[in-house]
Amino acid sequence: MKLAITGPTSGIGAITFQELVPVCEKVYFLARNAEKANLEIKKLRPEYQEKVQFIPMDLADLETVKTASEKIQESTDSIDVLINNAGGIFSQYEKTKDGFELSFSANHLGHFLLTNLLLPQLLESANPKVINVSSEAHRAAKVHFDDLQFEKNNYSAFNAYANVKLFNILFSKSLKEKFGDQGLKSYALHPGVVKTNFGKEANGIFKLFWKLATPFMIDANQGARTSIFLAKTQLPDNQNGYYYKNSKPSVPSREARSQKYRDKLWEISLEHSTPWMS
Repeated sequence: MKLAITGPTSGIGAITFQELVPVCEKVYFLARNAEKANLEIKKLRPEYQEKVQFIPMDLADLETVKTASEKIQESTDSIDVLINNAGGIFSQYEKTKDGFELSFSANHLGHFLLTNLLLPQLLESANPKVINVSSEAHRAAKVHFDDLQFEKNNYSAFNAYANVKLFNILFSKSLKEKFGDQGLKSYALHPGVVKTNFGKEANGIFKLFWKLATPFMIDANQGARTSIFLAKTQLPDNQNGYYYKNSKPSVPSREARSQKYRDKLWEISLEHSTPWMS
């Protein structure tokens, strides 16, 4: 298996990386922080470290996403599994250097661009998969497609997060619709409410919820199980595009199943990412 994974320096991404390296021929470790990346890679046995290639990439800087995809393309003709794991919730409204709201870029648009740039390599695989880490928070999404960057409406960290987690599911279903007949499998998943550093950036009512829920949260090892399951398991064709929870199919929200939402999100995402596509 040749694997590319985003956000493997901590939390469920790190566990997913550690558990999958032994069954991989090659792993492309996509992360912002070289120091954290090196520390994570050095936790592996020496023979496993040789399989891993760190490639710097910041999902909030789309030029680095393009550069990262080019480095992967220089290294291999095929990718078997792409795990779009990285993400976060951001307490303050912030725009990236490319002009996008930070949560939109870091949780959705960066992965949309990366996946599309790597499609030629994915479609060269005998059994290509794209796995998008979403969340049950998608059920709280309130999407205004005319204001995805929160330029008209007041910014809410949780609303922004819920929206992009919905987008992860919509994106997965669109990939199945557009490329499933070429062999691509695409899945979204809820990892569970995981006790990691994730909630530290939250504020307001979400921060209070995170604090109250902490004693009941699962650990990163448990949270990574569904990602690992999807990466390793050959699933029935009729489950392509599905949303998974606890390693089983789960029915997402009505909005997550909306063809109108899927098509609109793809149209907008393609328009935003086109400057980095060529």
